[in-house]
Amino acid sequence: MSSRVEILNEGGYRSDGRKQYELRDMAVDLSQQGAADGSATLSHGLTQVQASVFGPREAKLRSQTFYDRATINVELSIASFSTGERRKRSRNDKRTLELAAAIKSTFEPVVQTNLYPRTQIDIYIQVIQQDGGLLQACINATTLALACAGIPLLDFVCAVTGGVHSTSSMLDLTTLEENDLPYVTVATMPSSGKVTLATMETRLHVDRFEEIFRLACDAGQVIHKEMRAALRTRTAVLLAAVQSTTVPSGDAGGDKDDEPMYEYR
Repeated sequence: MSSRVEILNEGGYRSDGRKQYELRDMAVDLSQQGAADGSATLSHGLTQVQASVFGPREAKLRSQTFYDRATINVELSIASFSTGERRKRSRNDKRTLELAAAIKSTFEPVVQTNLYPRTQIDIYIQVIQQDGGLLQACINATTLALACAGIPLLDFVCAVTGGVHSTSSMLDLTTLEENDLPYVTVATMPSSGKVTLATMETRLHVDRFEEIFRLACDAGQVIHKEMRAALRTRTAVLLAAVQSTTVPSGDAGGDKDDEPMYEYR
């Protein structure tokens, strides 16, 4: 059955006016949310998620405690108003558990858990709005929330979804495109070039996989720049707030030249 929506027209434009390899607008808000140690609200187009990180803190269950590293716990909830289905998903919903498991396996090799033995790092993700690329948005928001919480990472994790329409590869798919096209979500570590996740929920011909995989890795570099810029801006704001506090002139606080430099790789 053919799609009611034209995925890619003769001019090479998609249903939302983007070109094949064009990414949706990305918006990041790193303002503090409640008692979380780190939080991030991220949007890819109309898809919006909020990630909150608590910890490292004492594990709730002794059975979940590891003597040589921290445990990563991921819980994901999807707001019933986030999609046109108006279907309420419980925490034990199969789709929700699959997404949480994918996010956990993505970050376990990246978070330096060996620095926090016998502790637990809790990641809570709330899906506010969905329009394709849900897993990529959750992963990107989690990266930013972990960075805001000050948890050491080996590298950023940047995720992008790619699909193929006929013989044309496309990046950052919307819901309409995901419903009609085979696609793959790839999460890369841009500094090292390593891949920490590659998952497909549909069948994709092997001849097309290599091209989409390469394009997704290249797009990860673009998302990496956006994430770095957001973190730099937040750091500058925090640094300005610290410097604006009144310090007595006789304090042994060192010279201005000794101010620490912050760098995100």
